[in-house]
Amino acid sequence: MGLTNQSTGLMAFLNDLQQEAYQKAEGLVALAGNPNTGKSTLFNALTGLRQHTGNWPGKTVTLAQGIVDCQGKKLMAVDLPGTYSLLANSVDEQVARDFLYLAKPAVTIVVVDATCLERNLNLLLQILELTPRVILCLNLVDEVTKKGLQVDKAKLAELLGIPVVATIARENQGVLELKETIRQALDGKIKFNYQCKSYSPEIEEAIQQLEEILKSQLPEDLNTRWLALRLLEGEESLLTANGGRSE
Repeated sequence: MGLTNQSTGLMAFLNDLQQEAYQKAEGLVALAGNPNTGKSTLFNALTGLRQHTGNWPGKTVTLAQGIVDCQGKKLMAVDLPGTYSLLANSVDEQVARDFLYLAKPAVTIVVVDATCLERNLNLLLQILELTPRVILCLNLVDEVTKKGLQVDKAKLAELLGIPVVATIARENQGVLELKETIRQALDGKIKFNYQCKSYSPEIEEAIQQLEEILKSQLPEDLNTRWLALRLLEGEESLLTANGGRSE
């Protein structure tokens, strides 16, 4: 089918960027979000000077990678390209999608601009359909206050079934709380309870039929329901990730 770690360049990317450090890390964390949410600023605050960059093989995309120290637990963090969706309408979206699907981060931090949640939450919901192990980071909360507004973190966490942390990344505020939340998630002290959307009986039947085929051809740890949904949407690039060649 062509959907392999090698075909997307994922393993080559990880090997090129500090292979020894990656092997010693105790978990993989991804940062995702729309452009201009302060995601890279947060990544810098989390990793400090423990960063490296590299090109995704075969793509004109540069990703930053660094070590996050969460109270002695060393984690490898990757700053994904800023995207508005995972629909693979651009190279950036395809790289972000492939990384989240194939690298299977232990935790994905979705960074949103707290002043425009409606626009930002679209990507969050797409990622939650792929993996429930998500921490929502409400960045730029100081801008919300300036507008005389307030975001109810507890209500958001209740509705989504995931932890929510507020930050002002450029001032390093909330970063320690975020690190602690990551640590608790990896230690199993936080439960992720997001409930994936159910579709019409016809779509659910089609998903089930596709899943049966996919499960016979793909590794057990891949999310075949998510892949089946993408195929029903006509997302053929998932099957031709190796430069258009099927395997």
